[in-house]
Amino acid sequence: MVTLDRLINVLGGFGARLACAPRSRRTELRSAALHDPAEPASGADEVLLAVGVDESGAAGLLAETRAVVVVFRSAGLGDRALEIARDRDVAVVVVDPAVSWGQLAGIVYGLVLEGRETEAGRGPTDLFALADTLAESVGGPVTIEDHRSGVLAYSSEQTGADPARLETILGRQVPESVRRELAERGVFRHLSASDDPLFVEPLESGGRGRVVVAVRAGRELLGSIWVDVMRPLADDTALVNGARTAALHMLRTRASADLERQIESDLVIGLVEGHADAPAELSRLGFRGDRFRVVAVQALDSAEHPAAALLAFERATTGFGWTRPGRSALFANTVYTVLPHDDAAPAREWVRALARDLSAEITLVAGIGGAAGPEELVNSRQEADESLALHARTGGSVAVVYDESWHEILLERLRRAAASGRQPARGPVAELRRHDRETGTRHVETLRAWLECHADLAAAAARLGIHPNTVRNRLRRMSELAPLDLDNPETRLALIIALAI
Repeated sequence: MVTLDRLINVLGGFGARLACAPRSRRTELRSAALHDPAEPASGADEVLLAVGVDESGAAGLLAETRAVVVVFRSAGLGDRALEIARDRDVAVVVVDPAVSWGQLAGIVYGLVLEGRETEAGRGPTDLFALADTLAESVGGPVTIEDHRSGVLAYSSEQTGADPARLETILGRQVPESVRRELAERGVFRHLSASDDPLFVEPLESGGRGRVVVAVRAGRELLGSIWVDVMRPLADDTALVNGARTAALHMLRTRASADLERQIESDLVIGLVEGHADAPAELSRLGFRGDRFRVVAVQALDSAEHPAAALLAFERATTGFGWTRPGRSALFANTVYTVLPHDDAAPAREWVRALARDLSAEITLVAGIGGAAGPEELVNSRQEADESLALHARTGGSVAVVYDESWHEILLERLRRAAASGRQPARGPVAELRRHDRETGTRHVETLRAWLECHADLAAAAARLGIHPNTVRNRLRRMSELAPLDLDNPETRLALIIALAI
């Protein structure tokens, strides 16, 4: 059952606040309705969306309604309206006017209907109860898993479970070694093609076998149910029926999560593209700080399948908003996440945790933009994109952080400019390169070493493995071939850039 507290927590992520709370936040909410001007006092719906009612009409609506919670889209309500609400024991929720009624209706109806289904024994939070019921019916411990072998629920009774099952429950994920063995035995191939239960022989000597059945919606495999048994079930009717019930749970859960993800994505994309009022959108996303970082992530598998990006996005947005540090959006094949951190270390750890949560077959490349204020998130997103591109090219650590790699990114920007024809085709460096190609000299190599050694002849000679006088002579010959004013700091800077790109 959904409570007033749950409603406030969810809507709080979208700029809502509880303006008046004469009732307990544990008040249960069982229905919802849109305000009908023709019948303002009809029904006893417990959550009323005050569509079309502004601040001037709020007092009249609150004086007549029988709802226990009324939701207004308004910057605030007057003292008279709130006094009436307190007198009539009506809770008032005020939501940022920037949030559309369509979004609010989707959230409120989704929460309330989810709560009703759960109370009836069919709701998404009732998978554990389903696992207990199945365990009692079939006589063995039960786990319910998603299509990636992540544990969604398990029965309270796990007596006799073997080590593989215990590790699965504790880690909320089937161990990779067990997944490989099941794949070799053709178990996942069976699940993808058949709705019939399958008995799997024990995975280790002295262990127990398993009966598994697919959980499917139409042709889509949603997950599976596993029963720990010694031998095939004599009657698998309860297990087959349980799979159908589990499919309803999973579909309802996914529908609720998809709604939240879509709203969150729209807000995040507006932020990182600069199309939104940043402070307001950050508030609607539940952020309270003033320093943020944008993280750009791409997920790649061996077959470069686009589903990897969807999987990374799903993992990044798993759980309700207020339990996650960041807010994410999937744009093309890149997951953008806004994290409320000034320091890069928590952002790097977030990427590392996301990588751990994905299959071993999926590789993450990630870029972490610099710390930014609300109005600078567009810049942080650009830095994250460039850091991501650098990570994709160089590999290495868990992610490239702009703060640590800005110099490489700057040079890459210059290389792109040069590739587009904006680098001079002629000049000292071009002339020296031509001379080296035609005569076999090593002028460019010598000049680079001298510049990188800050004009230290001895250090440059040691790097090249030659005598300092040889370096001096080569520099003199270079000045005869091309106009090199090596005493000019700007000339030396330009030469360093030209050699680097």
